[in-house]
Amino acid sequence: MITAPPLPTLATAARNAVAISPFGSGVESYPGLPAKIVYDGPHRQLRRFYRASPASRRRPVLLVPPLAVSTACFDLRPGQSLAAHLLDGGREVYVVDYGTISFADRAMGFEAWIDDILPSTVQRVSDAHGGESVDLIGWSLGGTLSLLTAAAHPELPIASLTAFGTPIDYSLIPAVQPLIVADRLLGTRTVTAATALMGGVPGPLVQAIYRGMAPMRELTKPLFLARNLHDTEALARTEAVDGFIGSMPGYPGRAYHQIHSRLMVRNELTSGTVRLSRGRAVSLSEIATRVLFVGSRTDNIANGPAVEAGTEVVPGARYAAADGLSHLGLIAGVDAPTTSWPHLDDFLD
Repeated sequence: MITAPPLPTLATAARNAVAISPFGSGVESYPGLPAKIVYDGPHRQLRRFYRASPASRRRPVLLVPPLAVSTACFDLRPGQSLAAHLLDGGREVYVVDYGTISFADRAMGFEAWIDDILPSTVQRVSDAHGGESVDLIGWSLGGTLSLLTAAAHPELPIASLTAFGTPIDYSLIPAVQPLIVADRLLGTRTVTAATALMGGVPGPLVQAIYRGMAPMRELTKPLFLARNLHDTEALARTEAVDGFIGSMPGYPGRAYHQIHSRLMVRNELTSGTVRLSRGRAVSLSEIATRVLFVGSRTDNIANGPAVEAGTEVVPGARYAAADGLSHLGLIAGVDAPTTSWPHLDDFLD
């Protein structure tokens, strides 16, 4: 005889209702994986995640977040932590944290990351392991910065580069088309006037834009919470994503304007060459390491085809589809352990 599952208890629902209310402290408190700060410099705090036993894998891993995102993207919560997955796989895992971005940082552009922050960080990780090459793993714009760094400095000890949800062909992303059209009609200076005045894109605006990229989630969230008061796990997942979005810092002015003009409007990555200050050009054809792009057709921020375009401009690059996942879901979704992470494991091995 098959018995029906027990009905959700009123006590659980009541407890969760209080926890998610303005008067509650949340349904789950996750402090993150223990980590040690091994270097702390301006916009480049380097942390090494704690291992209970020696690593069985030779090469260390460096996690590279995008701009305007906290490092929690790699360690969202139990079961949704790429960092924990890599540690369980026997690897030494590091993450670089850019810290807060303020008006004082408005002059920081791509050059700050690809010529200074990331090269110095990669070298420190390599030096800590006797000169061993480093596996880079970037998400979203973190993948872009990693690609440009590897292209600008092919001498760096980079063993491989994995880019999750990193768009290459922005013409294939519906969400950015209105901005591109506005730029062509009004001009770049007019469209970016507000961000120039603010010195970039402030954190609250970044958070609002990110929420706006998934409008149905925001519209249906109250109903979802009400229907799942008995499901503590479902509430904890939603809470973790909300906390992640709410902690997003801002974009520095120069970097945002480069994203807008070079990547979106001029779509320079599809040509394989990004032009920076003083006529300098960074060519992706100079990348001298193995590259894997991982994308999803259901990613509404950087869909699969926009990511897969990277195989056309990066020599020898591969693409792996993890369809069904969202942008954040590619690295921190509940289905990532069975959908996207296995592609990374195979590539690193």
